[in-house]
Amino acid sequence: MKNKLKLLVSISEVDEALDAFKGGADIIDIKNPKEGALGANFPWVIRKVRKVLGDKAQISATIGDMPNLPGTASLAALGVACSGANYVKVGLFGTGSFEDALYMVENVVKSVKDYNSKVKVIASGYADYAEFKGLNPLMIPKIANESRADGVLIDVKNKGKLNLFNFLNLYQLQKFIDESHKLNLTVALAGGLDKGDVVKIKELGADIIGVRRAVCEKLNDTFGKVRKDFVLDFVKTIKSFQG
Repeated sequence: MKNKLKLLVSISEVDEALDAFKGGADIIDIKNPKEGALGANFPWVIRKVRKVLGDKAQISATIGDMPNLPGTASLAALGVACSGANYVKVGLFGTGSFEDALYMVENVVKSVKDYNSKVKVIASGYADYAEFKGLNPLMIPKIANESRADGVLIDVKNKGKLNLFNFLNLYQLQKFIDESHKLNLTVALAGGLDKGDVVKIKELGADIIGVRRAVCEKLNDTFGKVRKDFVLDFVKTIKSFQG
């Protein structure tokens, strides 16, 4: 029996966090879209979200689309853990090889777990890796397992009008999910996804679907803030496919 699909909503401000939480999001994901797909926000934003939402909320936060600087990544990850997040997401943007990515995640895991063993580390890759000669995300389950990370994520670095399924097909994603689950890793998929993608994500067996634009108000050709009503509607869609 497949797991029930959880909803992760990415937010950048405290008021968005409140709307996402009140709308029923399972995980409140703090990031800064101005700094990239997995752009890092400020530690005081994480602390404030934690204070406002309380201890029962599940909070994740990104440390950035990281260059190949393991020390910098480790310090950033510790900052996220100290600020009150339950999950630390590291974007393996600048690590083009398996060895570099493994070394990066190993050190991030050490910095986080030495502080608090309950905080989970999520090794994160990009479906559009070929566009910037990045790391093939299909390598990430093995990297996460060997580094003792807790989960994996595939996102899209440069979304535009494209989403996850424009870069990886169902066979590749199924292989990624199956391998991850065999290694007892939590699996999250994101990258320009909307309500129409829920059934595919659910059937693939992912644990978490990550969204932002799909639950934001639309302002002409741009996206505004996360709004509770859109989150409620997304949650309703997920529940309609749950067994």
